[in-house]
Amino acid sequence: MSLRAKLTLGTATAASLLLLAGTATAAEPGAPGIGDPYYPNAGNGGYDVSHYDIRLNYQPADDNLSGTTTILAKATQNLSRFNLDFLLKVSSVRVNNKVAEFSQSGGELVVDPRGNLNKGAHMTIVVTYSDTPSAYAVDGYTSWKRTPDGALAIDQPDIAPWWFPSNNHPTDKARFDVSVAVPTGVEVISNGIFNGTAQQINGWTRWRYRSLQPQATYLAFIAIGQFEIRQSTAPNGQPVLNAYSERLGADYDASVASIERTPEMTEFLETQFGTYPFEAQGGVATPGIGFALENQTRSTYDGGFFRRGANTYVVAHEVAHQWFGDSVSVRGWKDIWLNEGFASYAEWLWSEHVGEGTVQENSDYVYSLYPADSPFWQVLPGDPGAPNQFHGAVYDRGALTVHALRGEIGDEAFFKLLKQWPSEKRNGNASTEEFIAFAEKLSGKQLDELFQTWLYTPAKPAVAPGAAGFAARAATVTEPKAFQKIQETHELLAGHHH
Repeated sequence: MSLRAKLTLGTATAASLLLLAGTATAAEPGAPGIGDPYYPNAGNGGYDVSHYDIRLNYQPADDNLSGTTTILAKATQNLSRFNLDFLLKVSSVRVNNKVAEFSQSGGELVVDPRGNLNKGAHMTIVVTYSDTPSAYAVDGYTSWKRTPDGALAIDQPDIAPWWFPSNNHPTDKARFDVSVAVPTGVEVISNGIFNGTAQQINGWTRWRYRSLQPQATYLAFIAIGQFEIRQSTAPNGQPVLNAYSERLGADYDASVASIERTPEMTEFLETQFGTYPFEAQGGVATPGIGFALENQTRSTYDGGFFRRGANTYVVAHEVAHQWFGDSVSVRGWKDIWLNEGFASYAEWLWSEHVGEGTVQENSDYVYSLYPADSPFWQVLPGDPGAPNQFHGAVYDRGALTVHALRGEIGDEAFFKLLKQWPSEKRNGNASTEEFIAFAEKLSGKQLDELFQTWLYTPAKPAVAPGAAGFAARAATVTEPKAFQKIQETHELLAGHHH
């Protein structure tokens, strides 16, 4: 190569380096969405949150919620401005103590910190607000639920925008401190460790909770109203806090008889899934939500789950989510079957444990329940689409997929997988593709065809899960004892979401 060529090359390289440096240092706005095709505006780009400190006052009489949320985050790019997902009226925003400019529209709070933030910079964001959460609807839907004695901030995939500003997508988990002041005599329940109450001089009481493990924004919740609170200690030494709405009426006893067994179910599921991933346990029963949700450490159940007596299946389902959904969360909302399929499978494991039908009997029955021409088989659990995210097929066909995997790789590998997957992905996120790769590596088997059949083919698979001997059993598929409760649970679980 001639010297001249070398020189030219040298300058070209220098120029392109300068160009690269230029693009690297230019500060740009953080993206308004995190890139989830199901919910293009969910989450935001340009930063990563490590902690939310939510300090609020709530007046049940007029549904006024006011206070501040302090967000600790780090810039993941050179940022000129960034978004938070939030619906309520904001009065001020500070970034690293400086007053920031902001605007709000369509559920996005756009913050201009008045000066660029460099990649890697620490951000302390303080948002002050006051508003009436029930006044806001997105796509005609309000996630904030006003009740006769308070409010419930509980929903999936979205609840955060109705009560605290956030990076609202499961891929950005953070630790939480939640403290809410209410008129004395009203109770507040949230996630994690209950840090007691503090009387205030104005006849109000402040309730404090702390979550020690990273948590997705949709799993953070508050339940406010008239509740009976029961505190105890689980066999593993963890604090248990259960709360029962005083409006449960005839569903009260059955709620208590189910939810008080949470530590027992946690103990059983630890034998299947490995060590429980969180620091506290419990549950909340209340009318007014119409579903159950696996809020981290403290699931919430509509009283309707217990209208026919105790229902331990819904509790087993939500407790199983602590591993599958809460500790290991979806990478994108299309991966929802990884949450629901395993939580539904846990109901079959519990059914076998309590002698109300083996896993195989439950699987056979569900498989034979839907004829080949049923629209049920047209929903693809591996990518159901946003409107079908909580369709019954995501639950039932999801569980059948798990059982088909067990039949294919054998019990030894399967039960090893049930423990290793949540342990390896703990506090993280995972996609279906990652799960398939994990299962293949662990079992040493090629599993593409199995997952293609069960997750992505709009038809009833020709062969039932655990197929050995199914033909012989098929003639005599009888309904397991657990079935009615499980089916009713799934109808309520799958029926509510917008």
